[in-house]
Amino acid sequence: SAAGILTKEMVKEMAENPIIFALANPDPEILPEHAHEVRPDVIMATGRSDYPNQVNNALCFPYIFRGALDVGATTINEEMKIACVHAIARMAHVEADAATYGEKSASFGRDYLIPRPLDQRLILEIAPAVAKAAIDSGVATRPIEDFSAY
Repeated sequence: SAAGILTKEMVKEMAENPIIFALANPDPEILPEHAHEVRPDVIMATGRSDYPNQVNNALCFPYIFRGALDVGATTINEEMKIACVHAIARMAHVEADAATYGEKSASFGRDYLIPRPLDQRLILEIAPAVAKAAIDSGVATRPIEDFSAY
């Protein structure tokens, strides 16, 4: 993909509540302000931290590795990746408080589809989910006995 490849005219022609994941970096296929200008109903995500809904591998990689390392996983398998995705999805539906997101809380909607990559709750949700998936799928060499202590 490339910066600016998606035009306002293209966005105008999209169905109701269009979903655009403009992930080209550093400049997305269309800037959110340009998409919102022609389609106030757009649901938008980019790879940039200066816009809502940043989609970035930093959202999951550190916490997948934490869970894998904690149980001595011999590999990172599909079950572990799916556990990560499900943990993120569960978090999206839990309101983030002002302490996590600055002056206002964040609740699921157009401007809050997924947690931000530096959300401190990620490690508490993703790492245990990944560790449990590693144990359940048989790739853990050091299973966790007490998840409440973990």
